[in-house]
Amino acid sequence: MTPFLELRNVSKVFGGGLFHKKQTVALDNFSMTIETDKPTVRAIAGESGSGKSTLAMMLLGFLAPTSGEVCYQGKPMQTLSRAEQMQFRREVQAVFQDPFAVYNPFYPIDHVLTVPIAKFKLAKSKQATRDLIEEALAGVGLRSEETLGRFPHQLSGGQRQRIMVARALLTKPRLIIADEPVSMVDASLRATILESLRRLNRNFGITILYITHDLTTAYHISNDIMVLYKGSVAERGSVDHVIKEPKHPYTQLLVNSIPWPDLDRQWHDLSHKPNGQHKAIAVSATGCKFADRCPQVMQVCGTQPPPLYSVQEEQEAACFLYGENGN
Repeated sequence: MTPFLELRNVSKVFGGGLFHKKQTVALDNFSMTIETDKPTVRAIAGESGSGKSTLAMMLLGFLAPTSGEVCYQGKPMQTLSRAEQMQFRREVQAVFQDPFAVYNPFYPIDHVLTVPIAKFKLAKSKQATRDLIEEALAGVGLRSEETLGRFPHQLSGGQRQRIMVARALLTKPRLIIADEPVSMVDASLRATILESLRRLNRNFGITILYITHDLTTAYHISNDIMVLYKGSVAERGSVDHVIKEPKHPYTQLLVNSIPWPDLDRQWHDLSHKPNGQHKAIAVSATGCKFADRCPQVMQVCGTQPPPLYSVQEEQEAACFLYGENGN
């Protein structure tokens, strides 16, 4: 069966030109498929610079790969006809980090809701337009009488972000890509927005790709998770396995950085792991990208990149600890 959306051996390199000679590899020979026949919530997690937002921009068609292909319904994005591009824009919607930046301050918030309805010809009358908007607002827990007719500055950050989720819902998409959707709202509003996304997945059968640096929210909203490090997959699998039993040293460090009220409590204890002291080894450009930071580094890590090893059902880690060299 043809995947809904797919990245095939995609790399994205920034720089290297006349004025920006230094090259930055944002994604490195990266592959991923997104299916929508069984709607799920997948988290893409990692620290700043791991390639998360670049991945989102490429899936949305806003960035072209340096090498490899981004395919929609089996066809490379650059070969899509105008009609197929319109279908793609309708079926794949985005919710971005900064809700205020999306709004034109000179228009009431109704504008961001009526534009997609007109563009995709979703309604044939003003009343049908109004009904669609009210249905979308209700889907994210907002009432039209409290939001419509107001300007962006008259709404809270949480309301503005939920309106953007409602806007994405208008086209009845198959996939919503949410790039750090709660990082700029108060902690008290994060649960509301995350529940709105969960509701879209549960009630409307929409697949959600949730991109975040916050493992706590990723754990609460997602079914499975992919952890990126410097443009490559460090670990992926069921969110319960990856967060509760992280196998890759990078994921272990990320999980251990989650704050707890009890400072003596950690999600995961590294004290029982072998090679607890960091070893100084020669790391080549073709070695493991995490080798210079890894507390469990081995000689083989400095010579070649590790493949993804299956460490248990629904969990894979790109670490030689789980290959023949680590046994």
